[in-house]
Amino acid sequence: MSDAREHLAEVIASASRSGDPVYLTRRGKPVAVIVDPGVFERLLSDAEDALDRAELAMAREEDHYVPWDQVKADLGLV
Repeated sequence: MSDAREHLAEVIASASRSGDPVYLTRRGKPVAVIVDPGVFERLLSDAEDALDRAELAMAREEDHYVPWDQVKADLGLV
């Protein structure tokens, strides 16, 4: 953490330039990660997509979903 404080601009530039995360540690234990904003947005999007797929799979297993063809018909799109 103390190195990061002293060289914050360089740490941010490194993460931005390489696209690789920079882990900040305190006493050898990770406490934060600096990532390029584009990488962060992709991670968030991928995580949201994965959650959506998992929720759909659970709904299908429980038979609590409306098939896409039925949604289109209900909305008058067919």
